[in-house]
Amino acid sequence: MDNLVIAGKTYTSRLLVGTGKYKDFNETRAAVEASGAEIITVAIRRTNIGQNAGEPNLLDVLPPSQYTLLPNTAGCYTLDDAVRTLRLARELLDGHSLVKLEVLGNPKTLYPNMVETLKAAEILIKEDFQVMVYTSDDPIIAKQLEDIGCVAVMPLASLIGSGMGILNPWNLQIIIDNAKIPVLVDAGVGTASDATIAMELGCDGILMNTAIAAAQHPVLMASAMRKAVEAGREAYLAGRMAKKLYSASPSSPTEGVIARTEKTPGKPAGGKSQ
Repeated sequence: MDNLVIAGKTYTSRLLVGTGKYKDFNETRAAVEASGAEIITVAIRRTNIGQNAGEPNLLDVLPPSQYTLLPNTAGCYTLDDAVRTLRLARELLDGHSLVKLEVLGNPKTLYPNMVETLKAAEILIKEDFQVMVYTSDDPIIAKQLEDIGCVAVMPLASLIGSGMGILNPWNLQIIIDNAKIPVLVDAGVGTASDATIAMELGCDGILMNTAIAAAQHPVLMASAMRKAVEAGREAYLAGRMAKKLYSASPSSPTEGVIARTEKTPGKPAGGKSQ
C-alpha cells in the first residue's frame, strides 16, 4: 500500500490511535501494537509523559524511539489552554513540534470551537509547531486551516466518542477534493466498516481511540481497524465501479453465444433433419 506523508515524514500505516481509556498501560501497548499504528496521540492534560514524577509513565511502554508521538489538547476549551498545553508538551518532549490541536466548544457534545481553533493554530504555527488540527466538517473552515499553514486537517465524522460513524460523507468528500494536505477523519468511527467507508471516500488516514478502547475486546478491535483501513485504502486506489440501477451488465457476456432454439418433435435441437 502507498505511504502516508505528514509534515515531510513517511509512514506505512494510515491508522493513528489514541492512548486513553484503556484499563492499564499493558492493554494500551497491546492495542497499539495490534493496530499497526506508527503515530500515537497523547492527551497531555490526562496522561503522564513525565510531568508527574513518580507516576507510571506512558513513554515507558510506548517509547518515542518506536512511535511518533502526537501530543493533543483534549480537554481544552480556550485557545490559551490549548497553546499552553502544547508548549508544555514541547518542553517535555525535547522540542517535539508535531502536535494535534483541538479546542472544544461544548462539554456535552465536544464539538470544536472553530473560532478559537483558528486563532490557536495561527499562534502555534508562528511558533514553528507543525499543527494537525481537529475541525468540524465545514469545507470552508478546513480550507482556511490549510491556508494558514496546518500540516493536516482532521474533520469529525460524527461527535467524539459517539461511534455514530460517517454521518456526512458529502462534506468530507468536498474537503478531500479541495485539500492539498492530508485529510484524516478524527472522531465518530465506531467499528471497522466506518473506517473502511472513510478510506474509500479518499481520506488519507483515520485517528481513533474510543472505537478501540471501548470495544469489548480492544486488542481484537485494533487488529480489525488495521485491516479495515488497509482495505478501504486499497479499494479507493482500485476505483469502484460506477453505480447503475437498471443498466447493469451481467458478469458473463451474452453477446456472441449460440442462440437457444426450441426442440421440434421428431427433429433434433437446431431444426436440422437427419
